[in-house]
Amino acid sequence: MSGYVLSADAGLDLEDIWEYIAGDSIAQADRWIARLFDAFESIARSPGIGHRRTDLTEWDVLFWPVGNYVIVYRVARDRVEIVAVTQGARDIPAFLGRRLG
Repeated sequence: MSGYVLSADAGLDLEDIWEYIAGDSIAQADRWIARLFDAFESIARSPGIGHRRTDLTEWDVLFWPVGNYVIVYRVARDRVEIVAVTQGARDIPAFLGRRLG
């Protein structure tokens, strides 16, 4: 596995997360984003660590929790694509239906 790539939507997710947290603390927002990027690296090193959730979607994606957030990703032959980063409490089936459908 040669690493990971962020989808354009996942990049926007990260911007939204940072802005939301930065409303309270810029330092905390920076720490959260760093934590998410660390998780992306972990996923790229071991892409099988995620979980399939057929109860949430039929799309061929895996889920990996990081605190209150969920990373949604796909495994390709040579890399991992980070599809989305979202709150775990969100309506994931509806969110992914809009994102992937």
